[in-house]
Amino acid sequence: MPTDLEIARAATLRPIAEIAAKAGIPDAALEPYGKYKAKVAPEFVAKASSRGPGKLVLVTGINPTPAGEGKTTTTIGLGDALNAIGTKAMIALREPSLGPCFGVKGGATGGGYAQVLPMEDINLHFTGDFHAITSANNLLSAVLDNHLYWGNELGLDPRRVSWRRAMDMNDRNLRDCVVGLGGASQGVVREDGFDITVASEVMAVFCLARDLHDLQARLGRMIVGRTRDGRAVTAKDLKADGAMAVLLRDALSPNLVQTIEGSPALVHGGPFANIAHGCNSVVATRLGLGLADVVVTEAGFGADLGAEKFLDIKCRLAGLEPGACVIVATVRALKMHGGVAKADLGREDVAAVERGVVNLARHVENMHKFGLPVVVALNKFTSDTPAEIAAVQAAMARLDTEAILCTHWGDGAAGAVELARAVKARLDRGAARFAPLYPDAMPLAEKLRTIAREIYRAADVSIPAAAAQKLARWEQEGFGHLPVCVAKTQYSFSADPTALGAPTGHVLPLRDVRLSAGAGFVVAICGEIMTMPGLPRRPAAETITLDADGRIEGLF
Repeated sequence: MPTDLEIARAATLRPIAEIAAKAGIPDAALEPYGKYKAKVAPEFVAKASSRGPGKLVLVTGINPTPAGEGKTTTTIGLGDALNAIGTKAMIALREPSLGPCFGVKGGATGGGYAQVLPMEDINLHFTGDFHAITSANNLLSAVLDNHLYWGNELGLDPRRVSWRRAMDMNDRNLRDCVVGLGGASQGVVREDGFDITVASEVMAVFCLARDLHDLQARLGRMIVGRTRDGRAVTAKDLKADGAMAVLLRDALSPNLVQTIEGSPALVHGGPFANIAHGCNSVVATRLGLGLADVVVTEAGFGADLGAEKFLDIKCRLAGLEPGACVIVATVRALKMHGGVAKADLGREDVAAVERGVVNLARHVENMHKFGLPVVVALNKFTSDTPAEIAAVQAAMARLDTEAILCTHWGDGAAGAVELARAVKARLDRGAARFAPLYPDAMPLAEKLRTIAREIYRAADVSIPAAAAQKLARWEQEGFGHLPVCVAKTQYSFSADPTALGAPTGHVLPLRDVRLSAGAGFVVAICGEIMTMPGLPRRPAAETITLDADGRIEGLF
């Protein structure tokens, strides 16, 4: 079997205008970035988004393991398969971050014969959206420090600055730093730090804004710090919101690309789900719903993180109502959740599958709590045995859920046709009764406890006194109605990445809380999760290079 990169390079890409026409986007609405990618003009986006909406399908997964699950691959394969059975479908994905590309994960454009193209462009600089977001974030930092230097008219307390700089790279040395050193002419000395761009509030604002006007308004509401008497200072107070919106103007237009089989795909925005809200942009999702009968989108990592945030944050704030949910799993990953080491996954072990399938079952049960019909996509590996597959299907049948074997990695759309038909049947049945997990009026601490108890099956949440004081103050300031975005490990329902399967009774350790007033949610940082990741001992960057012909090697 050829590699992902070999498959991508062997594919025949169609001119982006042809893909746009297939989606119903006229040539006049395209802003091409080369031959095979383009942005869609905001005037057309506004017009198309106001049409009667299509149906929205969420693809999520079990807690990820080193064995691999294939969530993005399934999103792409399902979109291709829906088109193959005669349903007009579009795919809506996040843009990959450079951090994972050069760290552990590698690219994030699918795999095998279910990929979005041009994969090298998408995984690297693409259309420059992430660079624009990074620049807007750091412009606000520069304006803030400049304000401090020139007299601090607003009375901002340098010790209470909460705004952090950003870069789209894993660099642990920048998590905490001191700026302004070198004497009075270099600025005001203060503590600072960097988040990875995908964890920046600017990224969250970008992905939740409905249009340019909403974008600037949200940017202006972002809180950068407080005065000595506790008054919040915003980006609008610093008069930085207009310039930031200018930097993001072109980036807010959705990016159009294609799959190997020619399905139109919108790839736009990219917050992580373990440290941010993990969904592509509202602008792209609404555009897809105005153009297609079905939009297939994904949420990052497992359903306990990505799907919960998609439903409780994105759908709540954007007024979206998904019609079905697909949960992706593999026999190999379930065996890891059942206690099998990665080196032993090739051997049949039905008992381990039965132990590990509790992880999948909990995710299914959790999605039912949101009122969503669920289909399980079981990505097939050659080492999977009929008995192991049957064990998964039997466990899902007890939850009145189908587990459908999928081979789209090797077979493209043909390998996901049965999945597409099952999803389409649920959409046609109209069985979804979507509702968020908690009401807006619930106190912030209780929202966090509700997520912990209902989704993670925790016994409780340990909330430090300093965090409790922040939550109480924000409620007094009128932010109590906001949803909660939990930042925790993606590998477990708990905050312990080694606790696989379906742990219960644990206590979720809250370390800190941050107010994202512009994005419109409160971030709860739990356990050892970091908003600036570090590189592994052997980062992928060590094997990425150019060959003699100038082609990229080692990225995938």
